[in-house]
Amino acid sequence: MKLLHLAGIYIHIPFCKQKCHYCNFYSTVSLKYRKEFYNALIREIKSRIDYLGTEEVNTIYFGGGTPSMLSTEDLSNIINALYSTYNVSKDVEITLEANPDDLTKDQIYDIKNHTPINRLSIGIQSFFDDDLVYLNRVHNSVQAQKSIETALIAGFDNMTIDLIYGIPTLTDKKWKENLVRFFEYGIPHLSSYSLTVEEKTALDVLIKKQKLENINEEQSINHFNILLEETEKKNFVHYEISNFALEGYYSKHNSIYWLGGHYMGLGPSAHSYNGIARQWNVMSVKRYCEEANPINIIEEKEVLTTDQMYNEYLLTSLRTSWGCDIEHITNVFGNKYKTHFLKNIDQVIKENKVMCKGNIYTLTSMGKIFADGISSSLFYGL
Repeated sequence: MKLLHLAGIYIHIPFCKQKCHYCNFYSTVSLKYRKEFYNALIREIKSRIDYLGTEEVNTIYFGGGTPSMLSTEDLSNIINALYSTYNVSKDVEITLEANPDDLTKDQIYDIKNHTPINRLSIGIQSFFDDDLVYLNRVHNSVQAQKSIETALIAGFDNMTIDLIYGIPTLTDKKWKENLVRFFEYGIPHLSSYSLTVEEKTALDVLIKKQKLENINEEQSINHFNILLEETEKKNFVHYEISNFALEGYYSKHNSIYWLGGHYMGLGPSAHSYNGIARQWNVMSVKRYCEEANPINIIEEKEVLTTDQMYNEYLLTSLRTSWGCDIEHITNVFGNKYKTHFLKNIDQVIKENKVMCKGNIYTLTSMGKIFADGISSSLFYGL
């Protein structure tokens, strides 16, 4: 397997109307610095001109937070600043993460007609109101369906939605209905995640206080197996643990992360990687906006060791349908890593969690349930 020779730009928009119970990404419900943020982001765009060198930018991704809270004018101006500063590909994939409540008819047509955004990622999570209440989502099921229908009518044929499984209020029957509705829309890509309880999130606190029901691991695994069965029936490729797509509709941007490509993160808390070092920005809108010198918004930078790069390769490659390539391990990291990998992979193969075809090792259906644990069992130097 050859790693993608692609480069991407990620823009973190930190504002949200309200914080979802399960979310552990950096965001704020305060709009105090909204205007200053826009100016600071343009400053950072201009200041990072050398980070990707001469690499062509193949993807631009607006994530958050809630990027759809920005006006169409702001989105256009940010994209124009990127085009004028970087070597942006003519067929660049530009994705906007959006919440259904923001995607009114006017907003959708404004984005379609007045920006080069060509891919929408809509955070549906569930088509059932009780699930959305449990998650503390802003939108309801009616808004979820209308946002999809309007986006399709407007001509967004390259679109993905998020669905969460393992929600205590989500029965097997309802989970199957969520998937049926997704397939009925003819959307070519699905991102589907197991609900997890991250430390210090509102969900963590509420479960500990017994104000919300805890997650049932067996239920989550059952939902995952249903997901695999139903997507396979519809000829969706399970190309990454949480991502399914029809051929030709894989997320180019996220594939950069999974296949070792280079990316630059802009905005508070955003991460960057250039193949040698990783760095990330301050996790504070206030500090991000008030710092006159963009160099000082970098919170930390680390040059990766060979052990770290090998471990990250395992962690990301095994999550994908492209798998882990023993030839790549040998050529890039060296024989001692190859020996270590082969020594430790045998047991996982015997447990029917990994299969091997030629030089490529991929997870089995059972292995996909234990992906992170399998990767960590193969790590070097830990």
